[in-house]
Amino acid sequence: MSTTPAKPSVLFVCVHNAGRSQMGAAFLTRLAGGRIEVRSAGSAPADQVNPAVVEAMAEVGIDLSAEVPKVLTVEGVQASDVVITMGCGDACPYFPGKRYLDWALQDPAGQGVEAVRPIRDEIERRVRALIGELGAPAPA
Repeated sequence: MSTTPAKPSVLFVCVHNAGRSQMGAAFLTRLAGGRIEVRSAGSAPADQVNPAVVEAMAEVGIDLSAEVPKVLTVEGVQASDVVITMGCGDACPYFPGKRYLDWALQDPAGQGVEAVRPIRDEIERRVRALIGELGAPAPA
């Protein structure tokens, strides 16, 4: 009798948890269809998700309007298999045995929706590739 392997878990981290990490988590949640556990957090969370990010994601059918930036915790990192950092540099805690990916992406803070769209599209592209790497193929 085979045991089901534990779902891989991914944590997206940026400074404010108001833009890039929210988009990454939202795309992974949608595209992985429950096959991957998803978290996001910020080293210095903002009061709200960036309105231009909410608008850009709504254009692709993802509603972030109810999301709230969350603080990065040691427990959150320890509970994750893959930690994807997006410009938080030294503020991101490091634990041996975790897989770290640093996605160098422009910060959407203070940008209009026109500037957020290419960042959104690049995050979606990277998330699709990540799902393939984790062995949880994205639905067509």
